[in-house]
Amino acid sequence: MSTTTVPTREQLVSRASELAPLLRKNADVAETDRRLPDETIEALGQAGFYRMRVPIRYGGYECDTRTLVEVATELGRADGSAAWTASVYWIPTWMACTFPDEVQDEVFATPDVRVCGTLSPSAMATPVDGGVLVDGKWGFISGGPHSHWQVVIAVLVGSDSEPYPIMALVPMSDLLKVDDWHVAGLRGTGSISTVAKNVFIPQRRILPLPAVLQGQYASALNAESPIYRSPLLPVACASSVGTAVGLAKGALDIFMSRLPNRKITYTAYDSQRTAPLTHLQVAEATMKIDEAEFHAHRLATLVDTKGVEDAEWKLEERAQARADMGAACRLAKEAVEILASASGGSSIYNDVPIQRFLRDIQAVNLHALMHPNTNFELYGRILCELEPNTLYI
Repeated sequence: MSTTTVPTREQLVSRASELAPLLRKNADVAETDRRLPDETIEALGQAGFYRMRVPIRYGGYECDTRTLVEVATELGRADGSAAWTASVYWIPTWMACTFPDEVQDEVFATPDVRVCGTLSPSAMATPVDGGVLVDGKWGFISGGPHSHWQVVIAVLVGSDSEPYPIMALVPMSDLLKVDDWHVAGLRGTGSISTVAKNVFIPQRRILPLPAVLQGQYASALNAESPIYRSPLLPVACASSVGTAVGLAKGALDIFMSRLPNRKITYTAYDSQRTAPLTHLQVAEATMKIDEAEFHAHRLATLVDTKGVEDAEWKLEERAQARADMGAACRLAKEAVEILASASGGSSIYNDVPIQRFLRDIQAVNLHALMHPNTNFELYGRILCELEPNTLYI
């Protein structure tokens, strides 16, 4: 049993705040290189952020999702790509904890292991003796360049059963990395594609995805831990939503820091701070950030409370989790758009970070799992007493 001292939520949030100067310094390099610099990756590890969803017996912290939200918020205030990459690592790391304990022994043998992944079934698996052979390609693998393992999803096609999706763990050394991350937002996340060519995966590292999505996990030692009791989708929602809130808060930080020295060109206002329009914009953006944080915290509270109580999840609660995430993303985006619009023509220069925050929050809102409209439609469908039209709930 590990003797690791588990830091408190306040200590971890403080560590995130202390990293802000480094993250800001490296943000432009991350954009240019389209991946986080090694210095940033190492700093996130030294702060303990890769351990937040690792079982205590391996030296992890087993943090609840409210802690994830608050840490990601602080990281996102400085650099959205750093926050996004850290939060994406939390999700596949948690997914690794649903596998048999012997598999976890293998994965967590690497100190500060980094696990990337996806939920998209964009590969095919063929049964063979002792496991499967997988061929296919997965996109948007955030943090892929620095990862040790990847959680992959593939469709298993056998001769004696209907095709169904599986979830598996693969060492990154078994996969081909494709440097194709040329994008407008979240450029520093290194969200490359990975390819499997006839990759063998042993049976012990394979789980049926439908069972996982319903909360049926294979770990015996994690079964009593509250953080490993909830369904995957609510956990994923709560793990990633803090980045959106952080980007909105970061945009407000930037706007307010520039405000004292800005005037409104072609008007009589020598100081933008004295214009009534500015007062309305700052107030509206701040209220939207507050509302976004409310939804993020309500989501985390739901996930954490259900885990502690070991209570069954209602279908409406699962849909609400996705809706809360969608609401937080939309409100954060609206807040950043207000602040960016109020920042004037000078804000489009690369050395004014608010343009990066705008591109990053737009990218977050386009993510298939985080898209507000997709999540609201699902929630409304359940509220109207219809069956969900997706496994991802």
